[in-house]
Amino acid sequence: MITFDSVAYSYGGAELLSEVSLRLAPGSFHFLTGPSGSGKSTFLKLCYAELRPTAGQISIFDRDVRSLGRDDIARTRRRIGIVHQDCQFLDHLPLAANVALPMTVTGRETAAQDVSDLLAWVGLGHLADALPPSLSGGERQRAALARAVIIAPDVILADEPTGNVDWEMSLRLLSLLVELNRMGKTILVATHDLTLIRTVKQQVAARVLRIRNRRIQLAGADL
Repeated sequence: MITFDSVAYSYGGAELLSEVSLRLAPGSFHFLTGPSGSGKSTFLKLCYAELRPTAGQISIFDRDVRSLGRDDIARTRRRIGIVHQDCQFLDHLPLAANVALPMTVTGRETAAQDVSDLLAWVGLGHLADALPPSLSGGERQRAALARAVIIAPDVILADEPTGNVDWEMSLRLLSLLVELNRMGKTILVATHDLTLIRTVKQQVAARVLRIRNRRIQLAGADL
């Protein structure tokens, strides 16, 4: 689904990632961990072609990213849902309209009932008409997940989705991602919270990837 073959990425003359070779298979669940500044966000951006590798090859849905033009990338991203840590919304639009925005941008129609059902799934059905500034941190993160899921993606990439919420909300967000994985979605979550990873691994067969010395390794029992 997403394959890295001897990939490196450099910025400003410094190499951030080196010799990365791995595959995110359909239906898999991965955690990506490492200290702040180690390259977790960079890796996720490579996964959805926001960045291009400076060496090696990345294939997304069996297409080499180097062969993708702007329209190709746009079509590819319709199959990838992205949850950012610092989720941004249009403050003048109610929550339901914000969640439906990816469909609006791509010119696809979505039924009001679908948006309502999705908001209910993330526990925000009662806030459909609320404006984003009135939402708490946990509510914003759940709304961001709903917005990522509305396009019915094959892959969901979450960059530190629990970084700004408490432990209880962190578990709630991850339980939603586990549920999506059980529905067949490929999930990749970047996080520095090892306790959260250990807890969620009791619910799902997740692989844990660790960035160390610019390389991505499969974490072992020392996690």
